[in-house]
Amino acid sequence: MKGMKTAVLLLALALLAGPGASTASAQRKDFTIALDVLSAVTEYDQYSIFDDVTANVKDGVVTLTGKVTTPYKQDEIVKRVKKLKGVTEVRNQITVFPASKFDDDLRIRIRDAIYNHSNFWDYASLAKPPIHIIVEGSHVTLTGIVHSDVDRRLAQSLAMQAGAANVNNNLKTDSEARAELAR
Repeated sequence: MKGMKTAVLLLALALLAGPGASTASAQRKDFTIALDVLSAVTEYDQYSIFDDVTANVKDGVVTLTGKVTTPYKQDEIVKRVKKLKGVTEVRNQITVFPASKFDDDLRIRIRDAIYNHSNFWDYASLAKPPIHIIVEGSHVTLTGIVHSDVDRRLAQSLAMQAGAANVNNNLKTDSEARAELAR
């Protein structure tokens, strides 16, 4: 799916969003590491739509940020990234969501509202659906890639209908992802 390839490239670009490396060779090396980190995180079988981890790579030092639903995911992601070729250090700034039955229920309601809607069936059929639902203290943030602004707005609306009082919509469209890559 073309849009999901763009999503992968956008995420790789985000990994390098920090200050640039000093040489073109170092930038290429960091970009390669960033792609490997992206794969290590997204291919981890326990990484779900309720987790959101990003990374910054500079001179082989990987800084992981974001949130996950359980401590073992944090540990496993760090362990996976440390094993990657070219990684000299991993700075773990991933945090774990506090246990909350209300937040867990809200995550499920929002997931069902979005991915059971006919506009999102194509997304739901992917091995790793691209819309991430981040809930902490009943505050909701949507991250990832969608095909259109209509999908972005619909996902936000569905999240609110599912009980989210406030939704921070950080979803990007395919075209926005391509524009960021072009920069």
